[in-house]
Amino acid sequence: MRILLLSDTHDSLEKAMEVYKKLRAEAPLDYIVHCGDFYEDAMEIKARTGANVIAVKGNCDGCHSRDEYKILETEAGDFFICHGNAFDVSFSQQTLYYNASDKGCIGAVFGHTHRGVFADINGFYMINPGSISKPRDGSSGTFGLLITSDNEVWCKIYDYDLFMADAKTAGAVAKGSGGSGGNGGNGGKKAKVQGGHLRELINYSDRF
Repeated sequence: MRILLLSDTHDSLEKAMEVYKKLRAEAPLDYIVHCGDFYEDAMEIKARTGANVIAVKGNCDGCHSRDEYKILETEAGDFFICHGNAFDVSFSQQTLYYNASDKGCIGAVFGHTHRGVFADINGFYMINPGSISKPRDGSSGTFGLLITSDNEVWCKIYDYDLFMADAKTAGAVAKGSGGSGGNGGNGGKKAKVQGGHLRELINYSDRF
């Protein structure tokens, strides 16, 4: 599966639509995931493209509940989709990790911080596509591309300007490939995160 990851578009879709068109010209997209703020933006993307869109609401959509999540099923395993504010991801990703792993997921895709990140923590994937329209990490805006197969998970966080300037982008699974603003990862369902790895992830998230 090939999945475009977006979050925190905040009523500004020009860049998101340009990215969609470029990715779609390279290869089909199975899903677009939107992690909230604004939910209406996700519905607008769906109306414009006819794509399969999975979307959740965020704090700017008036949602502060941990029940606002969806599960994305892939060949490699399930991903927990949420905005992240209800799990306090600006301070720590520990609560989100436990909630996602308790539901049997191999990863979590979230937003809220406006900062792109991809971390493969012993086979559990924490992915934040950042914000393509209102970044807080000094980038021109970021989004994510997630590619899965039966035994592979690959993800990259792209900087918008670099992506649009590059004539060639990742259109297929690339083992161990690095990403702009994040790292590539490979592997399917692996062992759950152990304490030391989880502490490393929490410490990383505290830098947001």
